[in-house]
Amino acid sequence: MILSKKRWQVERPDAMLVQTLQNDLQLSAIAAKILAARGCETTADAESLLNMTEASIHDPFLMHGMAEAVARIEQALENGEKILVFGDYDADGVSSTTVMLNVLLDLGADVSFKIPNRFIHGYGPNEALFREAHEEGVQLIITVDNGISGMEPIRVAKELGMDVIVTDHHEPGDELPPADIILHPRIPEGHYPFGELAGVGVAFKLAHALYGELPTHLIEYVAVGTVADLVPLVDENRYLVKRGIEEMRRSLSPWVQAMCEVASAEQAKINEETIGFYFGPRLNAVGRLGEAAPGVELLMTEDNAKAIALAKQLNTCNSERKDIVKSITDEAIALIESDKKVGESLVLVIAGEGWNAGVVGIVASRLVELYYRPTIVLSLDHEKGTAKGSARSIEGFHLYNELAKNRDILPHFGGHPMAAGMTLPIEHVDELRSRLDAQAKACLSEEQLTPVLNIDIPLKIDEISADAIEEISTLGPYGTDFPKPVYVLEDVEIASMRKIGAAENHIKMELTDGYEKLDSVGFNKGHLHDELTYGIKVSFTGDLQINEWQGRKKAQFMIEDVQTTEWQLFDIRGIRQTSRWLNTVPKEEATFIAFRSETITYYQSLIGVPILAVDPTLSNVEQSNYIVLLDLPQNVQTLENVLRKTAPSRIYAHFYMPDSQYFNGLPTREQFSWYYKFLKNRPAFPLNMHLAELAKHTGWPLDALKFMTQVFFELGFVKMESGLTTVNVNVPKQALTEAPSYKQRSEQIEMEQKLVYAPYIELKQWFDERLN
Repeated sequence: MILSKKRWQVERPDAMLVQTLQNDLQLSAIAAKILAARGCETTADAESLLNMTEASIHDPFLMHGMAEAVARIEQALENGEKILVFGDYDADGVSSTTVMLNVLLDLGADVSFKIPNRFIHGYGPNEALFREAHEEGVQLIITVDNGISGMEPIRVAKELGMDVIVTDHHEPGDELPPADIILHPRIPEGHYPFGELAGVGVAFKLAHALYGELPTHLIEYVAVGTVADLVPLVDENRYLVKRGIEEMRRSLSPWVQAMCEVASAEQAKINEETIGFYFGPRLNAVGRLGEAAPGVELLMTEDNAKAIALAKQLNTCNSERKDIVKSITDEAIALIESDKKVGESLVLVIAGEGWNAGVVGIVASRLVELYYRPTIVLSLDHEKGTAKGSARSIEGFHLYNELAKNRDILPHFGGHPMAAGMTLPIEHVDELRSRLDAQAKACLSEEQLTPVLNIDIPLKIDEISADAIEEISTLGPYGTDFPKPVYVLEDVEIASMRKIGAAENHIKMELTDGYEKLDSVGFNKGHLHDELTYGIKVSFTGDLQINEWQGRKKAQFMIEDVQTTEWQLFDIRGIRQTSRWLNTVPKEEATFIAFRSETITYYQSLIGVPILAVDPTLSNVEQSNYIVLLDLPQNVQTLENVLRKTAPSRIYAHFYMPDSQYFNGLPTREQFSWYYKFLKNRPAFPLNMHLAELAKHTGWPLDALKFMTQVFFELGFVKMESGLTTVNVNVPKQALTEAPSYKQRSEQIEMEQKLVYAPYIELKQWFDERLN
């Protein structure tokens, strides 16, 4: 039995709808299942999703304040006013800044940009930078991807005589900033048809309105910011990302080619994962470690050499960021494991001196993955007396709302249900942890503290092909609210498996439904080789991939999780070298069982853990998930009783038998008859003296002669006096099977036949009958 550490929740698309989509649109079963699972209720729904056009883009003037914003910018252009684009230091902010700079430069504006340094200025509008802009002669500030919470700095900007246009998408507070114009897809609520634009999406709307036509040359930037900011990939976001990816694949922009080079990505195969895992992190990295301006410079440059140099700079920052994240994560884990007060709280609040505040959000995400608890990671600055950091949550714990209950000790915070940032006095860190722990206990159940794996596409092996996998790649982009499918293969069997890789830490399997076979690979899952057996039903979750080799394309299932409710038999019979099978046994969790004292003597030093010597009454045998049967008992009934008491989910069958009788067998009746007559014809025969000679004469094994002699003595057929053997002719006839030694050897041979020398399938069946 293998149970996942996650709760599998399998959703099954409507079978009739899947069949309809298959037939109407000539799709593979997998593609039809994905469309049904993503909310397509009719063929028309699916067609509109598959064939999105520019008609998916809403009129930018539907956004409240757009006409006024365009008018104010056109006034600035006419008057030659200095314009400042004020951005944010993440990938969304960098791409938003780039979009706004492009359109204003194209229209002939006198424009510059500023992005706050997260360590010096913090997030969002900054009074010092706004005063600096005023001294530089700026008359109009346009914020991108920030500003909706910048009350005081925007008030200062207004007092200084500058106009402010806020373009943002973050959650607004109860009070809006005193800007001249606010462009926000959710303000006022319901005014704009789609409220989930990224910051770059709002900037693009303004660019669209200023150009008077869709600026397709800017869509590649929109795709980057939209994917990187994890906004829902539905409605016009979906079209913008899909179109942006298409543009990037054929783009001549120096930044695209440079990023592909440093990230070892193939431009023609750019997709949402390229953006999310390669481009986005590199654009984020510079702002996490220092100034984000190089990110804007990279996206803006038209010089190939400069683009390569800037891309390498971002790449170096990203590598440095990874090292910092690992170091802080290791420190945080050590703190959680060593400090009971920290580790036992339902909300992990971890703080460290001098931790890089730019990466603590990533660390928080890593800790949520590891512990599955809401997590806050704070960087302590004792000079300022502040703790500054980021938080990540789990389903069921609305982070923003729960933090809002602690405003008295948490003066600065903002965010969403699943993520937040904050600054608070150091002296309130412990109090915040205590309060949030109590709040979590009030709203989180034990079930909610177990991570959920949402599986939405159950598959059959015969549905999987290279063509089908190529088809489903066209259904993208995948992301927030249109997630990449999580596939499950249910109740399949393992046809073959082997460890692969230099360290044998990966596994390659062939899975079968009894008819078809499917290649499967599990990276860093080599341990499954020692945890799974043949002949059982197993379910796997994972992804689909095409393995291309020498021009041949073959479907491949990439294993991510596995579980089976069936008990498992691990056949380690006949392996003489203990180290070869001992490494496959979870020693600390298993109960090693021996029925014979000589077995314990032989194995104790080799195994290195206690061996359970089974008491004849079985009083010392208890339930155990994993048992290792080192040898055979005296009879089958004893083993059956042990199985009943241990109720194992895994059995490791070794059955060490140095005195095996299976191949010796039992002497025949003819042999017993000949031997009896031999002794009867030789009264007072010195048997012990001539036993070896007799064995040589008959060609029988010496052990066989000794065994027959023992049977005769037990039945009283023969007696020995003064070393001389005589047959008792007056003893009543008895069956040979009445002799205890005959019974014992007969039972042992039968046991060995069933347990030691039977094929795996027969042995599994024998245990099945007793366990079930």
